[in-house]
Amino acid sequence: QVQLVESGGGLVQAGGSLRLSCTGSGRTFTSLTMGWFRQAPGKEREFVANIGWIDGTTNYAGSVKGRFTISRDNAKNTVYLHLNSLKPDDTAVYFCGATRMSVAIMTPLLYGFWGQGTQVTVSS
Repeated sequence: QVQLVESGGGLVQAGGSLRLSCTGSGRTFTSLTMGWFRQAPGKEREFVANIGWIDGTTNYAGSVKGRFTISRDNAKNTVYLHLNSLKPDDTAVYFCGATRMSVAIMTPLLYGFWGQGTQVTVSS
């Protein structure tokens, strides 16, 4: 079993920055792909970024590429999402997810472990 806890959300003005953290406990993280997803009101959960735990391969959604950066600290079992140049459209609940599958997998349906989510609100 894997337990994930997100933190770092909040209210920020457009153009601002935030750093989200996701810390895991339980099962070893050495074989898990970690991802960030977001869900805005009335919309489906969508992929934001993910990172392969062993070699650090990353993928980004087109809407955040160049503005968001995913990273990880293996020693702390923690994955980060650095959000820069935030826009009102980035407003959503951000979720951390984990999967045993390849980093090429970006659909939330194949992520079996989830955190509770953290709210990010960007004002214009």
